[in-house]
Amino acid sequence: MKREAVLIIDFGGQYNQLIARRVREHHVYCELKSYTVTLDEIRAFDPIGIIFTGGPGSVYAPGAPQVDPVIFDLGVPILGICYGCQLMAHHLGGQVTPAQDDAAREYGKTHTYFDTDCRLFRGLPAESVTWMSHGDYMARVPEGFSLAAHSDNCPNVAIADEARGFYGVQYHPEVNHTEYGAQMLKNFLYEVCGAHGTWTMGDYKKTAVAGLREKIGGGKVLLALSGGVDSSVAAALLAEAVGSQLTCVFVDHGLMRKDEGDEVEAAFAPWPVNFARVNAEKRFLDKLAGVTEPERKRKIIGEEFIRVFEEEAKKIGAVDYLVQGTIYPDVVESGTGDAAVIKSHHNVGGLPDYVDFKEIIEPLRLLFKDEVRQLGRELGLPEYLVTRQPFPGPGLAIRVIGDITKEKLDTLRQADYIFRDEVAKAHLEGTMDQYFAVLTNMRSVGVMGDGRTYDYTLALRSVTTSDFMTADWTRIPYEVLDAVSTRIVNEVPGINRIVYDITAKPPATVEWE
Repeated sequence: MKREAVLIIDFGGQYNQLIARRVREHHVYCELKSYTVTLDEIRAFDPIGIIFTGGPGSVYAPGAPQVDPVIFDLGVPILGICYGCQLMAHHLGGQVTPAQDDAAREYGKTHTYFDTDCRLFRGLPAESVTWMSHGDYMARVPEGFSLAAHSDNCPNVAIADEARGFYGVQYHPEVNHTEYGAQMLKNFLYEVCGAHGTWTMGDYKKTAVAGLREKIGGGKVLLALSGGVDSSVAAALLAEAVGSQLTCVFVDHGLMRKDEGDEVEAAFAPWPVNFARVNAEKRFLDKLAGVTEPERKRKIIGEEFIRVFEEEAKKIGAVDYLVQGTIYPDVVESGTGDAAVIKSHHNVGGLPDYVDFKEIIEPLRLLFKDEVRQLGRELGLPEYLVTRQPFPGPGLAIRVIGDITKEKLDTLRQADYIFRDEVAKAHLEGTMDQYFAVLTNMRSVGVMGDGRTYDYTLALRSVTTSDFMTADWTRIPYEVLDAVSTRIVNEVPGINRIVYDITAKPPATVEWE
């Protein structure tokens, strides 16, 4: 059977990767590529369907992202979302203009009415809520298109040319706020593109292993192992692909959680791979001394990681490749194409300009966190490693706000341990996807033992999420928060106030820095 793949063309919206995630949830492989992708590259990809994403631009503005109009002659079904819908209309003879009044602009939840005879909406309710975010308006719909959905303010919420398989929606079906958005995308994949849903993580594993063997050949490989889910899965994947050609290097930079360095070493001791632990606490803390700006922290840590790996590679001799456990959210948040940089991940935007390796390999670069976990199961990793909550590569450096000292790190380590310990005692681990403590640089007055204190404020953070691209704060029971607070202020010197972060992502990120 022909490989089924959908091409998602990115026009610069920050959360366009959610579309890719939704497509894969329906067992259809897809890749997201910049709008600069060429027609030859599109033909080589041989997609069964194409999705145009949203974006911040206006299609009529000078310099706005565009596509080669020949793409509409390839005979491939196309779904345009928000900017992508307007782009399709713009190229096919319609007219897109700025909305002339507030009624034509739509933002947020909008009651929408659908033509359920349209294949995109077949089998779905005739009325539901969609999530709008557009300030432009299709003043004229292209010839051959019919109106497939409308709202009280907008007559052309969705357009369709069923004969050519072209569809456009002004709203965002990829977000959870659109009630039947996932089913609409499924209809596009199955009803319009003819997908069979044959893609699985088992298939990805086979393809990835074969591709790594072909690329690496007889070369030596160095893998940056943090002990987290991503690098552990990458290690297992490379171990299956190239075996003894792989050396895993764990850099203990002094920014780990309590006892974590020893736990990582113990966890990988039984593995049939070369393992090296580098104790580099002083080296990293010296580099970070006096640095308060979070992007500088990340870049310093990213460069120092690479320099340590280069030194270890020389000890091993003639290492060709460096492997990292970069996953897709890391790439997106570090900025791709026209998308904004939210924060540079130390293994993406934090890398130095020069790296002394033949190539950096990132075998998980196109996978979301839940897909990485499933791949780990396919590779036979133990469940405790697969389900471990994420821990950022820069470690506690981005959980100590302001300047970093060993004393602050030790304080945070103990407070974070207490938080995780109380969560475990309450058997709440399965109700939250990432939880941790942050040592702020804010100090406040307190009273302890009838005496005045002037100590640090500690923030607690916990989120629930399916993909780490959006997240909600966890509703931890008050009695658990009370136990955590009481223990920390009594057991950890230097902290006299505890606060709990109740901000979702967006507008916040999961980590504070």
